[in-house]
Amino acid sequence: MSESIFSKPEMIWFLIGLVLFLLELVVPGFVIFFFGVGAWVTALVCLIADPGVNLQAVIFVVVSILALLGLRKLIQKKFFYSKDDRAEAVEDEFTGKEAVAIADFGSDRKGKVEFKGTTWKAESGSDIKAGQTVIIIEKDNFKLIVEPKK
Repeated sequence: MSESIFSKPEMIWFLIGLVLFLLELVVPGFVIFFFGVGAWVTALVCLIADPGVNLQAVIFVVVSILALLGLRKLIQKKFFYSKDDRAEAVEDEFTGKEAVAIADFGSDRKGKVEFKGTTWKAESGSDIKAGQTVIIIEKDNFKLIVEPKK
């Protein structure tokens, strides 16, 4: 009597894991992935040994939760940006770069600078002359904090 491929627990767990991995691509949150890992670990255990249904369920739940708790933050840091990382990346796009003053300004009045073909509001603790090259030290919303280039 021939056994169906779907009657083997390792194949069932493998397919469950595959479905969960595919669902992760559609559903946001990066959680379902770890249940896919749990299903594939359970499939591997079923391939090596012959655990009962209850033990299979325990293996699935324990591995899924341990993977979720232990690996989620690590993988997110490695492959995904957090909000702080995005803010830092935007900051790095400006900080330390050169811009050119459009008009005179200084500690007593605000001015404007040109950076990457766009005009930005600017402030400085030093006196800046029109046409002078400045260094961006900080970005504050739509305003750049600059200092004269030395």
